[in-house]
Amino acid sequence: MVNILFCGNSGIFDGILTSALSILKRTESKEPFTFYIFTMDLSRLKESYLPINDSQTEFFQEVIKEYNQDNRAVKIDVTDIYKEEFSGCPNEDAYCSPYTLIRLFADKVELPQKILYLDADIMFNRDIHLLYDIDLGEYEYAAARDHYGKYLVSPNYINAGVVLFNLKKMRENGILEKARKLIKTKKLIFADQSAIIRSTTKKMVLPQRFNDQKFLHRHTVVRHFSKRLFWLPFPHTDNIKQWQVSKVHKVFGYYQFDDILYDYIYLREKYQREVKEYEKDSSDILCV
Repeated sequence: MVNILFCGNSGIFDGILTSALSILKRTESKEPFTFYIFTMDLSRLKESYLPINDSQTEFFQEVIKEYNQDNRAVKIDVTDIYKEEFSGCPNEDAYCSPYTLIRLFADKVELPQKILYLDADIMFNRDIHLLYDIDLGEYEYAAARDHYGKYLVSPNYINAGVVLFNLKKMRENGILEKARKLIKTKKLIFADQSAIIRSTTKKMVLPQRFNDQKFLHRHTVVRHFSKRLFWLPFPHTDNIKQWQVSKVHKVFGYYQFDDILYDYIYLREKYQREVKEYEKDSSDILCV
């Protein structure tokens, strides 16, 4: 069993769908996957901060079961844990959203000892087992360097968008408990990422190909579509995501993911049709 962890609100549906499709299409083994999804209702802060809903979860599960009937999606609502741990904390206005903080609850929920955390804006270019099968031994986790941070902060400054968790060792060393304490007491520039790094006892630093935030090489295992700097036509940053198919073609010139992205376009339209039909049926029932 391969165990994956996503975290976010209903807005990451396109991300987890494309990411999961890339994993399933690029992996040769028939081993089943379990996709855990941490979510929560934080609409008190922002109207769009709604949890991943049941229809999204059910559709996602239908899609992944097309590849293996033993694949499953497990949605875990961590709203109560968040209220207890982080409500009103200095990092509630985190650089992305408060949803980046909830991976720090991985030790407070019943999860497998080994699990791969992924941001929703990643695509696998090669077999996931090249990453997932790495033996962590005594390391708390494995992660690649941050493309910009390794120059601007420190040579081994990691990016927390792709992290292979050794939850057994993390629980023993209390790394996530320490990280949560930092989140509750100090304002951190990169919130959860900074908290994890400061709380680490022993990490494994992976080659850049396991979290490539700028380029796509033949040997790239994971392409992370995070915000990046562009020099032309003038210096600027942009945050192009993999589900923005036209931009992926036009700006990056990537066509390697087309088999995945065209499936995604079809599935996204199918999901939207199903939602409209459900809403229409519900409306008809109410009118009777």
